[in-house]
Amino acid sequence: MTTRTMTVAGRNVAVAEIGKGRPVLYLHGFADVHAGSVGWLPFHETLGESFRVIAPAHPACAGTDEDEGIDTIDDVIFHTLQVMDALGLGKVDIVGTCFGGWIAAELAVRNPERVGRVVLVGASGLMVPRQPIGDLFWQIQPENGIEYKGLRSLLFARADDPAALALFPDVRSDIERGLSQFKAMRFASRVGFKPPYFYHRKLRERLGRFKGEALLIWGESDRMVPRSHAEAYRTGLGGKTTLKIVAGAGHSPHVEKPKLVAGQIQSFLAPKAPSKKAASVTVKSVAKKKAPVAKKRSGAGRRR
Repeated sequence: MTTRTMTVAGRNVAVAEIGKGRPVLYLHGFADVHAGSVGWLPFHETLGESFRVIAPAHPACAGTDEDEGIDTIDDVIFHTLQVMDALGLGKVDIVGTCFGGWIAAELAVRNPERVGRVVLVGASGLMVPRQPIGDLFWQIQPENGIEYKGLRSLLFARADDPAALALFPDVRSDIERGLSQFKAMRFASRVGFKPPYFYHRKLRERLGRFKGEALLIWGESDRMVPRSHAEAYRTGLGGKTTLKIVAGAGHSPHVEKPKLVAGQIQSFLAPKAPSKKAASVTVKSVAKKKAPVAKKRSGAGRRR
């Protein structure tokens, strides 16, 4: 893993990279690299076996500067495009989890020329009637000053999952970690707390603009973003869209079932070889093509 800081529009942006090969832009969530953890998780390490995974930290997360002027999803999208430009990324495959999935979906419909294939893992961003997104800001408050069972229950299928406890342990945070989490939540509150809560009113009706391939991955027991939101993405996106439900997982299937989810993404993003049928049709059409034969003019060669 390598980490570096780059300057984008006068702001410091922390960027982590792992792996080699074709680039994949990874947009993180709040139980993830740059937010709840320091360094890569098993999911990212597995994904890095097949791709060059590039993960910029959102504003106020990890080493990226906080910017109070970035306070709407429109601002976040423009900032992300600036980061992509600075990284030299043209059209690129994107994987986004939770809040990062919302960013990925917005990029896909607003700037489809910059997005190859897209993977959304428990993505927020949509409004589904009577199926609200869970209240992250209520649960982020530790119970009795040190317990995060409520937060873990929201983000994971089991609050006692070792992966969940590793990210959100029932201990008092040291000052540096606590301040880092506070800044990340302050950024989230600017963009997602004020109505509309973690969604864009017009995103759902715009999903059909993206005609590329999409993979949706949802935990079977997601209590943060209900499965109905996955169905809304599936029926709304304009290209071939596949939905995979991960048994035994909650809102963070990439953390709870890292090998399984990374494998699903690796298969989806793998280069597609031309089918044998398509190849045979091509050969046949070439074989049938003959050079044009000049017609003999009547009376040619006769003496006058």
